[in-house]
Amino acid sequence: MQQRIVNCPQCSKHVIWEPASRFRPFCSERCKTNDLSQWAQESYRIPEPEKNLEDNKTNESI
Repeated sequence: MQQRIVNCPQCSKHVIWEPASRFRPFCSERCKTNDLSQWAQESYRIPEPEKNLEDNKTNESI
């Protein structure tokens, strides 16, 4: 069976996807902690689609 290799989301280092890879998908505890820190500081954001101004005026007048 071929080993699956993924890139660390923080540093792009190659990580073998297996149970022995303790911090997968991250390469190390440092990268895992950095990612968690960025979430906690709200550095990552999911963009909200822009609302059409005409739709807002229609909804407010009802």
